[in-house]
Amino acid sequence: MSSTVVENRARIGTLLRACHPAPAAAVTALAAAMAATAGRGALGTALTAGAVAAGQLSIGWSNDLIDRHRDADAGRADKPLAADELTARQVSGATRWAVVCCVLLSAACGAAAATAHLVAVAAGWAYNLRLKATVWSWLPYAVAFALLPAFVTLALPGRPWPAPEVLGAGALLGTAAHFANVLPDLAADRAAGVRGLPQRLGRRASAATAVLTAAAAALLLAPGWPVLAVTAPPALTTLLAPPRSRAPFLSVIAAAAVALTVLLLGDGLRG
Repeated sequence: MSSTVVENRARIGTLLRACHPAPAAAVTALAAAMAATAGRGALGTALTAGAVAAGQLSIGWSNDLIDRHRDADAGRADKPLAADELTARQVSGATRWAVVCCVLLSAACGAAAATAHLVAVAAGWAYNLRLKATVWSWLPYAVAFALLPAFVTLALPGRPWPAPEVLGAGALLGTAAHFANVLPDLAADRAAGVRGLPQRLGRRASAATAVLTAAAAALLLAPGWPVLAVTAPPALTTLLAPPRSRAPFLSVIAAAAVALTVLLLGDGLRG
């Protein structure tokens, strides 16, 4: 194997480490599961997963690109850009390709679905560019998660919107995901001057908010006994996980998957 091939593979691996891989993979898997269970078929599910993956890559890479100087000042060895494992030019190029792929794959799902998804991706970029350091840091997550099921259903025949409770639950789960996702970096963010809503509230209040908003979403999607299966994972992992663990965020995604499964068994995704 030539040294060029080895170098390219290593660079791809480093780029993947810079895209926030756990959240990106979790959101992509959730979107693919919704598409498959909603009846999008193999091709539709692949297009949905590809579009969401590309959008998540663009959001993750742009986040590290925008924050590279702050991450370097904080000594973030887990950030390839801050650790000089990648150049800004390499990440910028990858981000541009991710945006192009996101637009094309979203468009292949139809104009209405593409609009919903691109607004969701734009919300992620708005978070990176400005809102993450304000009291409105939760809003892009709420918008993006609410529009994720809409991206799925608007690609179906008749272009139906999701049921209102699905949109509301998506917004609540997005808020829960935001609070859970920032928990591992809360201290570093505050030291760097990032003052989003979780950083202002502190770890205990943010953990409680993540659990309570996930529970509220569960009550909308899975009323009755299934609510326990939905709320237990984020509650336990948020309370028991180590400070730097990504388990709380992943557990919120798992809770969303469980709640949506219960909903889909009752054919309740579409309004």
